[in-house]
This record gives sequence, C-alpha cells and structure tokens, in this order.
Amino acid sequence: MKTSLRLILMRHAKSDWSHDLSDHDRPLNDRGRRDAPRIGKHLKDLGWQPDLVLCSTAARTRETLAGMEALLAPHTSVHFQRSLYLAGLGDLQDAVASLATSDHRTILALGHNPGWEMAASILANQSLYFTTANAALIELAGSSWEEAMTSQAGRLAHLIRPKKL
Repeated sequence: MKTSLRLILMRHAKSDWSHDLSDHDRPLNDRGRRDAPRIGKHLKDLGWQPDLVLCSTAARTRETLAGMEALLAPHTSVHFQRSLYLAGLGDLQDAVASLATSDHRTILALGHNPGWEMAASILANQSLYFTTANAALIELAGSSWEEAMTSQAGRLAHLIRPKKL
C-alpha cells in the first residue's frame, strides 16, 4: 500500500472522577498527568510529530495535549473543536476536511471513546480496543485527506499503550 498521510487517533489520558464536575470539565488524575508526556515522547521518538492537532474542547483532552507539549513543533497548528467532544468518525472526517491541507502530512486527533475506538477500527481495518492514553498510528492511502479518510485502505502502523512503555 502506498502511504502518504498519517493519522494519530488518541484517547485522552486517565481522568479524575473525584470532583463534582460536568463530564466536559473533568480533569486528568495523577496517572493521566504522568502518561500524557510519556506518550508524547514516544510519538516523537517514533517520528510521528504532527503538523496539525485536532482536539476536543473537554478539559481532559486539553490537559492531555498540554502534557504532550514536547511533541509539538513550533509550526504545529492546534485547533480545539467542540464537535470532537464525544465524536465519531463522521465528526472526525468533517474536522479533517475543514482544517487539513496538503501541507499537513501527520494529524493528531485527540478525543474520547467510544467514538475514537470505533473510528480507529474502521480506518485501520481491524478491531481495536482503546483504554485511556492509547494512540493508534494509522497510515492512510490517498492523495488528499478527504480521499484518505474515506478510502478504507488504512493500515495500523503501531498502537501505543502507556502500560507497555
């Protein structure tokens, strides 16, 4: 398969349920704050540094991304989108279609389950199981992001799980 585009679908790190907050406002717990930088470092070590980041507006996704700051280059474009909160593949495709350009070779999409697990499974053409801070590195075939996100010719290159690092 000729690959030209790379998508990182990542579920937020472990959240803290001890506060009386709305689901959208829930922060990370201690483990989540430890896991996010480890995943970011591993992605960077693998050479999967994103040109574009699409992130849910939830507190736990924002905090996960903040913990991965070392992964982001000065040229990385970051967009927080409410539409990615509890989103699925269609919402992800819409976000990519509206923001990705031909200059973007690697996109990090940071969101939630069950939508991200289902989207990753469809795009990678295999059943995947996501726990917190899991990241699926998917190689996509296509000359454009629109084509790649709908081609059904994706391949899982790597699945990162914090417990395995």
